[in-house]
Amino acid sequence: MAILINRDSRIVVQGLGRSGLLHAQSCRDYGSAIVAGVTPGKGGSSVDGIPVFDTVAEAVCSEGATVSMIFVPPPAAADAILEAADAGIELAVCIAEGIPVRDMVQVKRALQEGTMRLIGPNCPGIITPGQCKVGIMPGAIHRPGSVGVVSRSGTLTYEVVQQLSDAGLGQSTCVGIGGDPIIGSGFIDMLQLFNEDPATESVFVIGEIGGSAEEEAAVWIQRHMRKPVAAFIAGVTAPPGKRMGHAGAIISGGKGLAGDKIAILKACGVQVATSPARMAEALLSALTP
Repeated sequence: MAILINRDSRIVVQGLGRSGLLHAQSCRDYGSAIVAGVTPGKGGSSVDGIPVFDTVAEAVCSEGATVSMIFVPPPAAADAILEAADAGIELAVCIAEGIPVRDMVQVKRALQEGTMRLIGPNCPGIITPGQCKVGIMPGAIHRPGSVGVVSRSGTLTYEVVQQLSDAGLGQSTCVGIGGDPIIGSGFIDMLQLFNEDPATESVFVIGEIGGSAEEEAAVWIQRHMRKPVAAFIAGVTAPPGKRMGHAGAIISGGKGLAGDKIAILKACGVQVATSPARMAEALLSALTP
């Protein structure tokens, strides 16, 4: 088993332009079922064997799409997310970066009344190794296994996956939740799914400065998690008030410090890696009785 996606997932690509097509082809080469693309005004055509529709609703009706991969430019991405939800898509993965915060506030509110789950925006996507990839991550470094990975950082996701694979620790599903201030699904959402997934035996969490999501996840882990958890927090040396990469990675008002996040994770029983080069080592320590 896995969480969110598997070999039965049927993917529609919203925004089948140059970038969308490139990554759709990569996902298809990995084995994902790319069943449709959506580009308004281009309905009835096809691109590299992928049928194109004017709307997501048409793609769902014609091709049975269940998952949307969104490459729509930021100014229109919020509308694309809402269109996917209205069409009955079960899971939307929004890769786009730079969606206005006000737009995402409206999206977040609208999705609370529906059933579609959103991953992202500003994320690398999701992969269930050996079954399905939805996003931009390099599939070759992943190996099927029992470690769940959830991360705010795309690059560090790739790093921990490479370390895990090199150590013989395959992954059940890897999820990049995104680094924007407002995202669809957070750490706790993914931890709940991993906690209930029989194929996931341990979890690695990658957090970073800014916000309080990691602290909230630490408390949830202490209270509810039945599986070993290890973590790494990026941004230990980040100066206050300076954005570090992601829009959400900023220390403001003395809150969101890496040291505070690390301290509460440790206090809640999470094994925390001391450097990005020792992430797999931290998980191995967490797995040792």
